[in-house]
Parts: sequence; C-alpha cells; structure tokens
Amino acid sequence: MTYNLLKGKRGIIFGALDHMSIAWKTAERCHEEGAIFTLSNTPLAMRFGEINDLAEKTGSQIIPADATSVEELEEVFSKSMEILGGKIDFVLHSIGMSLNVRKGLLYDNLNYDYFLKDIDISALSFHKMLQVARKMDAISEGGSVLALSYVAAQRTFFRYNDMADVKAILESIARSFGYIYGRDKKIRINTISQSPTITTAGKGIKGMDSLFDFTERMSPLGNATAEECADYCVVMFSDLTKKVTMQNLYHDGGFSSMGMSYKAMKMYNKSLDQAIADGEFTFED
Repeated sequence: MTYNLLKGKRGIIFGALDHMSIAWKTAERCHEEGAIFTLSNTPLAMRFGEINDLAEKTGSQIIPADATSVEELEEVFSKSMEILGGKIDFVLHSIGMSLNVRKGLLYDNLNYDYFLKDIDISALSFHKMLQVARKMDAISEGGSVLALSYVAAQRTFFRYNDMADVKAILESIARSFGYIYGRDKKIRINTISQSPTITTAGKGIKGMDSLFDFTERMSPLGNATAEECADYCVVMFSDLTKKVTMQNLYHDGGFSSMGMSYKAMKMYNKSLDQAIADGEFTFED
C-alpha cells in the first residue's frame, strides 16, 4: 500500500548494492511513495552489484562516487540538484565496511591501518557528506538525513569488533550535526539501529546466521526485515516526523529492550543439557 508520503520530494540514496540491501529496498519504497532521487555508490560496488537495474526500475540516475572523498561528494550533491531540479529533501547513508572483520581479526588484535580505513568509510563519510551538503546549502529546510547503525554501538557483541566503535562515532556525528542543522535549517539528522539483516555483505560475516537466530528469538516482534526498515526510512523522510532529530532509533523488534526471552532461554537450556550429557560442561565450570 502506498500513501504518497514523499510526493514531490528529492533525495540521494548512498549504498544500494543489490536487491538484498536495505538501501535498495528503501529506494524502491521511496519511488513508490512519489519521490525522485539519485543513486550513488563506488565504481567498484557498481561493477559487482546490480545498481543499474535499480536505476532503471526507479527512473533514477547513478552518480558514481567514493564517499570518503570530499570532492566526489561535492560532485554528487551538485549533480543531484541539477538532475532533480532543486535542493535535496532527504539523504540515506547506507555505507559500512570493516576490513578487520573481513580479515577475521579480533578486537584485541586489530590492524590499525584497517581501523582508520573502517572509520573513514563507515563514519567519517557521514560527517563529510553532511559538511559538504551544508557548505553547498544543498539540503532544503525541513529535510531529513538518515544513517544506518547497529545496537553494538551501545553493547558489546562477539566479533563485531571495530565496527562497534565506528557505529558509536556515526551516532555521535548524527547528534552533533543534528543540533547545528536543526538550529539553522530545521533539518533532521537521525540514525536507525536496525536488526541484523541478511544482506549480501552480511552473509559474508562469520557467525551471522547464529546472531540472526539469537536476535529473532530475543525480539518480541522478531527481527525487522530490510523491507520493514525501508518503510521506516520513508516515514522518517516524510513530513510526519518533523520534530524527530538527533535520535538513534531502534528498529529491532524490541531486541534492544530485552534481557532474556522465553524462546532464547529454551534454546539455551537445550544446549546446556546437551553439553552436560556430552561431558563438555559442569556447574563447576
């Protein structure tokens, strides 16, 4: 069902890779709700992804860019305003990568060159994006900017590693720029802390299936899907949320408020009983 929530609005969506990505689903929903927008991703991601199909489906133009480059971000915003015929009403930052996670390096054995690169790609790119847009006066008054985060910014998760620190920086940037942009232009800056989502990138992370199962059992409403996250993004881009800013918005089926659920405890007890039966665990351990 569509509601024309974004009719007449212009946007930029960063990070759509293929049909499994949240940015892709968000682009589809924004199109259905009446928005026009440009798409941006790195040239490398474009070669390995399916973004041309998305552009054709939504009638959008693609502007290749490395989001860590100020000059290339300037090009994205200037070209987008030219293509779309005016200032930008909404922006989605769906960019994240950890070389340390990809290489299987644990938190107490990080490669610091990788760490700095991860911060630049996944968090500082958001600051650069906002700073470039502000200097260019590219976002219209009352506009909305979102970045995708994760609860590991507040809580420790096994093997999420340096991305937890990166997401914490990302959320801090949203708050700091949210104050400045809100004060001067009534522009909203928020992050959405999404459930673990099975995407092309996520499937490559060791232990993702186990984490996905755990959060599904822990969340009263179950994990939020990429499609449901796209719906949430549409609402946040719309005029229905004009006074929501500087927030980290949990979209995780209630996981972030849970301590232990019946489903998770039931599974834990099964595993515990099996471990005791196999002689792998005693209550003295």
